[in-house]
Amino acid sequence: MPQDDIQPFLTLDISRAAYRMADEGRSVIHMEFGQPSTGAPKATIAVAHQVLDSDPMGYWESVPLKARLSRHYAETYGLDLAPDRFILTCGASPALVLALTAAFKPGARIALARPGYVAYRNTLRALGMAPVEIACGADARFQLTADALRALDPAPEGVIIASPANPTGTILPEADLRAIAEVCRERHIRIVSDEIYHGLSYIGATPSILQFAPDALVINGFSKYFSMVGWRLGWLVAPDDLRHKARALMSNLFLTPPSLSQHAAVVAMDATEELQAYAATYARNRYLLLDALPALGLNRIAPPDGAFYIYADIGHLTEDSLAFCHNMLAETGVAAATGRDFDPVDGHRFIRFSFAVSTEEIREAIRRLTDWFARQPRLDQL
Repeated sequence: MPQDDIQPFLTLDISRAAYRMADEGRSVIHMEFGQPSTGAPKATIAVAHQVLDSDPMGYWESVPLKARLSRHYAETYGLDLAPDRFILTCGASPALVLALTAAFKPGARIALARPGYVAYRNTLRALGMAPVEIACGADARFQLTADALRALDPAPEGVIIASPANPTGTILPEADLRAIAEVCRERHIRIVSDEIYHGLSYIGATPSILQFAPDALVINGFSKYFSMVGWRLGWLVAPDDLRHKARALMSNLFLTPPSLSQHAAVVAMDATEELQAYAATYARNRYLLLDALPALGLNRIAPPDGAFYIYADIGHLTEDSLAFCHNMLAETGVAAATGRDFDPVDGHRFIRFSFAVSTEEIREAIRRLTDWFARQPRLDQL
């Protein structure tokens, strides 16, 4: 797979324009990126100050953090995972690289949903692997299905699933995960599951693929639920047959994640009250947006079961969602992501709003967008 097929992250252009506007003194509401507007829990910051004063730090992998992660999986999913199954990484992105390089060889065909997170497709290409994108529309709730995987001929070597998903926020229920695991077991398809948005669900518990496919590789991190984006700390749960290979790759490619972040993360995992308050803010923001969307004419959206995204069809207004986002930013100060990042085929008619901002910003964004959307000409009326 030629590496020159790797596409840029188009929403970065939107974000750069948004920051230029802010530098010029204009009011901008950043709904283009999936990063919490809240900071790390207070206790983690306090611990970080203590560590900076007392620990010279160095290359290090925290045994207490891996033990705490092991306890988290037991308490949350009922899984008994040895601490050594957890490989700490410099954010979830390196965990994705480790998972793919440990499990697959260059040239491997890896299935994934379209729409899906832009980095899946581009990371596969950068590693010399072939993304096999499966169109997943509204009828499939924008998620991969067991039937879609069963229909692939030949079977791919692997599949990437995400639940809750980016850009849609859709969650795969237990029955669907179980069916996917069964098909993958039958067809010898290795599963890589991105569970970075676990903890952010508005419809109940979010199961892990490890409950149904013990040999899956699971990616997660501290950027979303734990609100520690800039701390760059993630983890990979590696199966026993790939654990040593993944650890060797980590030590050669990335050494270790930041020591300061590891100290802080142990404390963050017990900041439940504060973290749940963050999640409650996202839930409130989600409610406000869902209530306001009909007035904007946005009636076709993916079900935002979790994460903090609204993925909306604007095909009645434009055939160029990137230009639409730039115009919306220039005229309202509200930044959103173009669907072209997540779907190279149909993304020209979708945009993604992140509601991981403050509730005050959500209310202001709704106020600005309501009149603006009302003024947009419809393509079916031209």
